[in-house]
Amino acid sequence: MDARADRVAMHVVPRIVVVGGGAGGLELASRLGRTLGRRGRAHVTLVDHALTHLWKPLLHEVAAGTLDSHDDDVDYIAQAASRGFEFRLGRMQDIDRAAKAVRIAPTLDERGEVIIPARTVPYDLLVVAVGSVTNDFGIEGVREHCAFLDSRDDADRFQRRLLESYMRAQTQTEPLREGQLNVAIVGAGATGVELAAELHHVARQMVAYGFDRIVPEKDVRLVIIEASDRILPALPRRLAEPAERELKRLNVQVHTGKRVTRAAAEGLTTHDGLFIAAEHKVWAAGIKAPDFLRDLAGLETNRLNQLVVRRTLQTTRDDDIFAFGDCASCPRPGHDKPVPPTAQAAHQQASLLVRSLARRLRGEPLPEYVYRDYGSLVSLSEYSTVGSLMGNLTGSVHVEGWLARVLYRSLYRLHQRALFGALRTGLLVVADTLTRPTRPRTKLH
Repeated sequence: MDARADRVAMHVVPRIVVVGGGAGGLELASRLGRTLGRRGRAHVTLVDHALTHLWKPLLHEVAAGTLDSHDDDVDYIAQAASRGFEFRLGRMQDIDRAAKAVRIAPTLDERGEVIIPARTVPYDLLVVAVGSVTNDFGIEGVREHCAFLDSRDDADRFQRRLLESYMRAQTQTEPLREGQLNVAIVGAGATGVELAAELHHVARQMVAYGFDRIVPEKDVRLVIIEASDRILPALPRRLAEPAERELKRLNVQVHTGKRVTRAAAEGLTTHDGLFIAAEHKVWAAGIKAPDFLRDLAGLETNRLNQLVVRRTLQTTRDDDIFAFGDCASCPRPGHDKPVPPTAQAAHQQASLLVRSLARRLRGEPLPEYVYRDYGSLVSLSEYSTVGSLMGNLTGSVHVEGWLARVLYRSLYRLHQRALFGALRTGLLVVADTLTRPTRPRTKLH
């Protein structure tokens, strides 16, 4: 069936369904709602299993307690009403490609009782943007004893446990157990490195807030374990080196070239027999797409459960189903590996799909996605920020200090601008600037 016939076969008001309200999915739904939904050119629906959205690169701050997760969340229902799309609460269970409908699992309350029954959401065009989850690689004890940072609930849970351990250490009469306040982070990517720096800052803040029986230099040990030969292995070496120097200045222990082979309540064991005592363990060593995507509706997936897509972001076996972001494997011409699972890639793909879906509705050819690397920035809490900026004219420019910090914060503002527009984002910046001095530096509840 040619593209023009596809357009005729669609519903009178075409139905676009976006599954997944992460950074890319929410940006896409918001922009489609504004450009198509409000003008009656399409009915846009966003499906997500949660009621609110938090930008995933902020989760390490939530886990450390330097950011209250409720300060920066976005209410899907309110966002839908203001941007011209519909929100459906639920988790995608399957796709009926013949009937062109997404099957949504029942939504349950804390007691396991049904709030919203199972149902289907019909579509003409479907976009899957369900993101990624932590990959434990099947290593013994990881799922039972390590914290993951896949969601706000995960980050909040870790923060509460960390706070409780500080309270216990402040009031107990017996000496601290070995590793009681230690935190071991597996994976020296951006998440692991940024989390270690935030936790160093928090340990000092706790003393300032009255936890005076704790001596951070003696009682709190922060450790990063990385299987590669250096930290930040996905980023240029010239970016990793100043970050590692800063971590060492903060007395964060960095073990590179070591693979964790077992996790237990008391700590971690590496392949060469090293045991690292830590009652708090965070696994940030790799990602994969959610398991339910594997063989979903007969769509092609890879070993990481990612949906395989063409450069148009259409899945290889169904032209009316698109996928992007961390859950999709998109080819990158001239490279052995596909497009990297980064926030900037998801943002670029969402921008492309705003145009592509409109063209698909009109039966026009679709543009192909070309990944553009604009560089990387890594924040080490209040201590430092390092990064490299890449452009066609400048090549790669290394940045550090206050300029890098401003650029790092601007990434989040660009995400907000995609959701709310320039005016509201400007007001949010002003409000944040005025209220930040009145908030505690560390969350204590």
